[in-house]
Amino acid sequence: MAERAGVRIDGGVRANEDQIVVLPHAVVLLDGATTLQPRARSGGWYAECLGDYLRRGLNKDPEADLAEVLETAIGTMAEDYELKPGSSPSSTVAIVRWTDDHVDSLVLADSPVVAFTIGDVHVVNDTRLANLPRPSSSHREHLREGGGYGEEHLELLRSSAAEVGAWRNREGGFWVAEADPAAARQAIRAGWPRDQVQSVIMASDGVSCGVDDYGLFADWTALLDQASDEGLHSVLDAVRKAEATDPDGKRWPRPKLHDDQALVLIHFDDDWLPDFLR
Repeated sequence: MAERAGVRIDGGVRANEDQIVVLPHAVVLLDGATTLQPRARSGGWYAECLGDYLRRGLNKDPEADLAEVLETAIGTMAEDYELKPGSSPSSTVAIVRWTDDHVDSLVLADSPVVAFTIGDVHVVNDTRLANLPRPSSSHREHLREGGGYGEEHLELLRSSAAEVGAWRNREGGFWVAEADPAAARQAIRAGWPRDQVQSVIMASDGVSCGVDDYGLFADWTALLDQASDEGLHSVLDAVRKAEATDPDGKRWPRPKLHDDQALVLIHFDDDWLPDFLR
């Protein structure tokens, strides 16, 4: 796995709000949502805490339904910390779990899981947030027009976030881990026989943008090839170098110059190990 912190909206240094939890039979990746309003609890705090609850749930019953594990984790955390729907920090969730016979995945919000089976590639991706109507006061248009990452961008970003937030965890909108355990039932699920799975990639959107937005990798197979040949950090480097060529967000409008990055590569086929693991 590889991780790297991004920057604040104003470009300053801050802690990584992505989290990776590794268990003997599962991996969890969470991407805490950036908090734009002053509050004590950040998306990074939420992701770290939810990761701990998921660790306990997955260890307690290694074969439990993944949506039930997530539902219990969200509900218990909301109760323990008195979190309220609509005013809580939030996080994406991606889970990959395996037994001797099967590999299961769950994705809630935009942290994809990509499984490479014998002769095929399966992208488990939740696109509901990306498919929402664009906010009326778009920070993206401001960036495309050369406005840059100044105070006006921050105000537009707050306005956009408020409009998008109205669609959080409701029908016709998007679903994310927050304070409503019912969101877990809306997760995207997929599974495969273990003897067919060669590798699985998990990524936060600070990495998946290299495939989905920037076109640095023609597809997920190309990203896997680079990770296999040059190591996972080379993938993170490629994304950061591309973003450095667009310091004002004009070519690739995005909330901040660099997002947090988290990338996991799980190998199930010892005969198909990448060079850097041999």
